[in-house]
Amino acid sequence: MKIAIAGYGVEGEANYRYWNTPENQVVIVDESQPARDIPVDASIIVGDDAFTKLNGYDMVVRTAGLALRKIATDGKVWSATNEFFAKCPAPIIGVTGSKGKGTTCGLIASILQSAGKTVHLVGNIGMPALDILATIQPDDIVVYELSSFQLWDLEQSPHVAVVLMIEPDHLDVHTNMHEYVAAKSHIAQHQSVGDTIVFNVTNQYAQQISELSAAKKRGYQTADFAHVSDGYFWYGEQKLCSVDTLQLAGAHNQDNACAAINAVWEYTQEGQVIAEGLAAFTGLPHRLKFVRELRDVRYYDDSIATTPGSAIAAIRAFDQPKVVIIGGSNKGADYSSLVDEIMASGTMRAVIAIGEQGPVIAELLKERGAGKAVNVQVSHSMQEITTTASACAQPGDVVILSPACASFDMFKSYADRGDQFIAAVNGLE
Repeated sequence: MKIAIAGYGVEGEANYRYWNTPENQVVIVDESQPARDIPVDASIIVGDDAFTKLNGYDMVVRTAGLALRKIATDGKVWSATNEFFAKCPAPIIGVTGSKGKGTTCGLIASILQSAGKTVHLVGNIGMPALDILATIQPDDIVVYELSSFQLWDLEQSPHVAVVLMIEPDHLDVHTNMHEYVAAKSHIAQHQSVGDTIVFNVTNQYAQQISELSAAKKRGYQTADFAHVSDGYFWYGEQKLCSVDTLQLAGAHNQDNACAAINAVWEYTQEGQVIAEGLAAFTGLPHRLKFVRELRDVRYYDDSIATTPGSAIAAIRAFDQPKVVIIGGSNKGADYSSLVDEIMASGTMRAVIAIGEQGPVIAELLKERGAGKAVNVQVSHSMQEITTTASACAQPGDVVILSPACASFDMFKSYADRGDQFIAAVNGLE
């Protein structure tokens, strides 16, 4: 079979390893020279219009972030996600949403592991799915973090679909919000009556997607399913454990925990097992992670927060006065709700505006009169950012890197941004 590997990042590498077999003729195709090392015996085609000249290939394997409209071929367009779903022998719990996917996947996996299950965590949070496909057994469980890019052309839905809060995101790649939600809807569209869909009942897009599913429906934070009441996690009328069992800050993470409890309910219904799983998961890198306390100021890295909604959740996670670092590259977001939150919070000490969108957000805040109530400053390097934040903070405050934007104007990735923040904070004296 003649196969084009379209896009050569981390997933493209895994795709090449998987399909590069003696019976296949595999070519790597990309718009620019890949940054990753190319196998010495690999064929490669590079050019601005490379994706538009793929006629003659039996299959084009699309990397997740490559828009379908950019590919022109007379062959089959396929993806690692489609291949994994088609070949995986174990049940799959798939999780999507604009924020909280990684945390919810981590909580699900932790609870299942506490229940004695063999769990495989794949997607952006874990291993490339195809790299571990051959190791998965029918009695295992796969937890798959699914972005809109992975779901875009998915032909099969997971046994358990989890749809978290959805807000405008990736509109620099998707043509509009309708296309973004339509892509995410594939997590539910192919489900059957024997499947389950878990969804955020307060989010119109999550509700809309749940209505496309034929599966059993479990809305979280509802009285019939997983919810929080009187300081405890419950499932229906069954009390499970104290919310203090959860090692993650913020009401949004209680929501994520409820989604996880709903998702695992058919595998374990024991409060003690669920409590052990919640307690064992201490969070993922760059997801509102505590970095350091210095002079009674606590610093948190939430670099994964690339949408206004995720930054709002971080702001709401703390009652203390706070200094928030916001800004980065544009993904087509509307910052008005974030500005409203900052102005209404009553606990905002300062906003450090950074990157391409920093001045835009700073101007929005100034138009709202933030100068009288909130100290707004623009900083341009991570060293300057952390020094400015430290100077603004007072004992008892929290400093949060929660940018509400992508990272690619100043950093290689959100992880690079978070790592630089951690290093700069640890270097403060």
